[in-house]
Amino acid sequence: MNSENFITTNDGARLYFETRGSGPMVVIPNGSIYLDDFEVLAEERTLVAYDPRNRGRSDATNDGDIGRDVEDLESVRRYFDIGQMDLVGHSYAGLLAALYGMRYPGCAGRIVQIGPMEPVAGGQYAPELSNNDGLAGQLFARLGQLYQARTTETDEEICRQAWAILGALYVADPKDAGRIHWGRCELANERGFMMYWTRRMMPSIQSLRLPDEASKLTAPVLTIHGTKDRNAAYGAGRDWAAMLPDARLVTVEGAAHAPWIDAPQKVLGAMRTFLAGSWPEGAEKVEAGIRTPINKG
Repeated sequence: MNSENFITTNDGARLYFETRGSGPMVVIPNGSIYLDDFEVLAEERTLVAYDPRNRGRSDATNDGDIGRDVEDLESVRRYFDIGQMDLVGHSYAGLLAALYGMRYPGCAGRIVQIGPMEPVAGGQYAPELSNNDGLAGQLFARLGQLYQARTTETDEEICRQAWAILGALYVADPKDAGRIHWGRCELANERGFMMYWTRRMMPSIQSLRLPDEASKLTAPVLTIHGTKDRNAAYGAGRDWAAMLPDARLVTVEGAAHAPWIDAPQKVLGAMRTFLAGSWPEGAEKVEAGIRTPINKG
């Protein structure tokens, strides 16, 4: 069954959500853009994908930061009356899911992080733990040229052209760039995302002290990370798996920031196994201080 609606948070903001499938619920923050790619999970579960405030079709508000997003995630749990909520979070939402588990430990079930942001903002990783292959610089140079050459294009048209450039950043094979449909340029929230991110979200993320709170997250966590991720260094995945009490890492060799596109059988298979209650094959328990110590920046 598929449906869409709004959840009203405790301060009155409305969060847009979509559901797909049937069975035990799995909540995917910022997840409607992934529903088609994660369709296989809906064979066994109900996927609940919602837009955070100031994103997608949810309400634009004057506030918003990582702490507010944690409270909104709790509003989602209460709306669906889920005792312990399983979560799947990609990139920023991977950090959000972990922080929710630290702040609401009794309410977090099983957590999947895919290509999560580093647990300590601004940390630098050794070359073998990051992918600085020069592509990001090339693509952002093209973006600069796009905006400099702008004449009569609307904001939506410019947004679409920008995402046509950026798609290659998130996948290992440039031929798969067209499978990135994350822009949603018809939505004002998404066209204004970067300003909101730099002014509101990043300062709140930079103020976190996650290593100090890590022991509070007692739920099992599966971190899935590609070794060629250009957006969130592979070392960040190793740090999460080393830092959290009950976490393991699935390494996806050669994959970028959307590893389910680069290696769908491995990534989606690992997610299904883990959400069903077991660690997937190849899930590694990373020893803190041996392979990847927590980077203090």
